[in-house]
Amino acid sequence: MTSPTTSLTKEQIAAFHREGYLVLDAITAQEEVERLRLIYDRLFSDKIGWASGNQFDLAGTDEGDQATLPQILGPSQYAPELKETRYLRNAQGMARELLGEEMLPRNGEHMIYKPPGIGAATPWHQDQAYHDPTIRAYGVNFWMPLDDATVESGCLHFVPGSHKLDVLPHHSINHDPRIHGLEVDDPEKWASKGIACPVPAGGATLHAAFMLHYAGPNRTDQSRRAYTLAFRLPPDQRETPIDNYWSRNQQTARAERAQQANR
Repeated sequence: MTSPTTSLTKEQIAAFHREGYLVLDAITAQEEVERLRLIYDRLFSDKIGWASGNQFDLAGTDEGDQATLPQILGPSQYAPELKETRYLRNAQGMARELLGEEMLPRNGEHMIYKPPGIGAATPWHQDQAYHDPTIRAYGVNFWMPLDDATVESGCLHFVPGSHKLDVLPHHSINHDPRIHGLEVDDPEKWASKGIACPVPAGGATLHAAFMLHYAGPNRTDQSRRAYTLAFRLPPDQRETPIDNYWSRNQQTARAERAQQANR
């Protein structure tokens, strides 16, 4: 992989560690955004990864034909060309500037789609609520929209400084254990402190692990497509695991498909 084409300033690095998030107007070229849209649309329209549980409705029960918040985990396993993008190269370089040389070489990734007019909200949550309760893993997520992300279409909102919290209690969306997506308890408390971060297509928001964040519904007649890359430091073992009862209580169709695929 060739060298990054952009980097962070000292002021940006300091702001990220202080507030827990950062907004960039551009992290890749518009020509690449156009190519990524084609890959993205194919993966979702062909329901790639559905049988293995890697594509599912984050805000629903996977019943019916219309998902309101479809998500794909690990999209580069289905589209290897995603491993050679300028976006990945630049994000990896910036992540190393933020995390240091101990950063793990492999990265996580997922895509979330909010269809025009019906794209559901992504409730207030911490990404770490989905993760292994026995470890504490610090890192940074890069969220790049392939369409201009506005408040009306579902840009991200952050609670400044919330990356300094540990994992808070969560529950399944609508308190329905059939739904994979999680919401922090007492979301109204955090919503009042949230800052909206609109960003153009090909730009990005960066947020630290444990950051409380939210994306509203897509109320526009345009798609809101977003591609996330995640980078991590080696995890620390917790002395006492988190009681992630919200995950233990889930019984999702997505998990059942994944189990069947691995048999």
